[in-house]
Amino acid sequence: MGTPDPSGTIPTNQPSVQKSDDAAGFYTLGAPLIDEKAPTGPINTRWQRRKFENRLVNPANRRKLDIIIVGTGLAGGAAAATLGEAGYNVKSFCYQDSPRRAHSIAAQGGINAAKNYKEDGDSVERLFYDTVKGGDYRSRESNVYRLAEVSANIIDQCVAQGVPFAREYGGLLDNRSFGGVQVSRTFYARGQTGQQLLIGAYQAMERQVAAGTVTQYTRHEMLEVIVADGRARGIVTRDMVTGAVETHLADVVVIASGGYGNVFFLSTNAMGSNVTAAWRAHRKGAYMANPCYTQIHPTCIPVTGDHQSKLTLMSESLRNDGRIWVPKNAEDCAKDPRDIPEEDRDYYLERIYPSFGNLVPRDIASRQAKNMCDEGRGVGPAVKEIQPDGTEQMVRRGVYLDFADAIARMGQKAVETKYGNLFDMYARITGENPYETPMRIYPAVHYVMGGLWVDYHLQTNITGLFCSGEANFSDHGANRLGASALMQGLADGYFVLPNTIREYLADGPFEKIDESHPAVVEAKAEVEERIAKFLSIQGERSADSFHKQLGQIMWEYCGMERTEEGLKTAIGLIRDLKKEFWTNLKVLGTADSLNQSLEKAGRTIDFIELGELMCIDALNRRESCGGHFRGESQTEDGEALRHDDEFAYVAAWEFGGEDANPILHKEDLIYTAIEMKQRSYK
Repeated sequence: MGTPDPSGTIPTNQPSVQKSDDAAGFYTLGAPLIDEKAPTGPINTRWQRRKFENRLVNPANRRKLDIIIVGTGLAGGAAAATLGEAGYNVKSFCYQDSPRRAHSIAAQGGINAAKNYKEDGDSVERLFYDTVKGGDYRSRESNVYRLAEVSANIIDQCVAQGVPFAREYGGLLDNRSFGGVQVSRTFYARGQTGQQLLIGAYQAMERQVAAGTVTQYTRHEMLEVIVADGRARGIVTRDMVTGAVETHLADVVVIASGGYGNVFFLSTNAMGSNVTAAWRAHRKGAYMANPCYTQIHPTCIPVTGDHQSKLTLMSESLRNDGRIWVPKNAEDCAKDPRDIPEEDRDYYLERIYPSFGNLVPRDIASRQAKNMCDEGRGVGPAVKEIQPDGTEQMVRRGVYLDFADAIARMGQKAVETKYGNLFDMYARITGENPYETPMRIYPAVHYVMGGLWVDYHLQTNITGLFCSGEANFSDHGANRLGASALMQGLADGYFVLPNTIREYLADGPFEKIDESHPAVVEAKAEVEERIAKFLSIQGERSADSFHKQLGQIMWEYCGMERTEEGLKTAIGLIRDLKKEFWTNLKVLGTADSLNQSLEKAGRTIDFIELGELMCIDALNRRESCGGHFRGESQTEDGEALRHDDEFAYVAAWEFGGEDANPILHKEDLIYTAIEMKQRSYK
């Protein structure tokens, strides 16, 4: 893990040197950025000392303080439950008809925690190391160590709530392995872990709803942040049933609205998942950090045609026992896989990465699956694909995930016990029996590591605006290890945010503002004008058609592999798409009622603007790291090649204004407890 700095302090940040600049002309360089809340001293004491140093809020004052939380997934739901129980007045918002429909419910495989129940060498330090390495040394070490440190508390919390984790024969909690690690630290509830954890957070929040400390607003979409006198003091929402535009005021605002993977249109995210809450905050001044860092999940059911509106994830836990392969010979790709003899199969992950095999990190497994298909050895039905030159080509986009060996070794009943609901889901979607025929999988957009910039306290650069869970950038660097999303969401919600937000709230109670405050009036007027604009265009294209076209551009040029030429092409195409959106959009219905067409319009233009920034960020980062793979920066054998001398920084982007270049602020990444080196899983 390298030799820690004996002083235990973080060196003074020095400006990063960038030797070449592919993105020249697309951005403006701003002042360097420093996380002024970052702790110093020995890394294993930083969080404990910071919790002690942060001021307390006495119970009488908590009752006078209002907190708005946007999002009811694991990060938002856990925070609402915890802060409500602490005695604050919490207002919880979600666009779904129930908090239980937050996309956290779709997570399948498990949640990491450094419990070392298997006695296989796990520890807080190893989870910390695996996470920093898995993120390709592009995350903050203090944040990651804190995450690893509190991970064990999460399991205890959830067991106390009644979350039905899988157990061994003797009754102890069971574990399994996930990609990027060589130990078993992933706790799971069959293939329904996210659902069970969300129900735990939901019931804890509902207890506070009944107690009167949490007020719940469902079917409310956040459309603006209210910043008054330099502080975030509320939000503007639209009631998605009545159409009413409302203002909600508080002493502090927390965004926990999830990730923006749906910028690609086709992803494993719920179709309603969007970037609007975070993007509205960004346009109000909050920095967007590392937006180009997108995670492609290797274990999804392949695309079957252009009729699809989303993709289905098959849990990464399947890689524990399933073996991934393609035919050695392209002429065998159309055959029934059961007719291909063992000697004609290429178990390519086991061949290329013998130490980790099928458990390599997601970015590596995804990239190699694409490589196999690019070589003409993909399997499954051929689908139409638009090539970079605009021509169409029929290609096979799939590899096999085979459980024949596991069934022979364990028996079908044991496989059913571990993965039965996942196998059933696959069979219902594809019409194929995975117990008899290998599953077909292919990478798809799943998670994003970028998000709003936050300091160590999870506060954005806007005073009083906090951000937790996938909506922030802070913990995963350039690639997230499997089963770490649930860990971060619950860590932020149950343990981190409640201990850092009190340092800010200790200055309260704050002066109250009402709806007559100029900042409130202005924010509400901006939302109403925007809605009126959408309805007034009266063009010919639906928001969905724009979103789908954006997704095709993003997947082709800013997907699994990015190049300078492709990214510049994408920026031009997105800018043209944005112009057409504002002149040719067609929104049906009116603003004063349930109107999904109107909802999609707002979300789509936010995705279009985000897509442009993602491409600029990817163009600026002329290196390969984690899920960001630049074709110009790879080793001789095709692995990601970082350039630490130029790009060991967080790229925090400031909104530059309408049709103006974004402003780049660099926060240098300084490691004192870990050695930066090129990743190897061989």
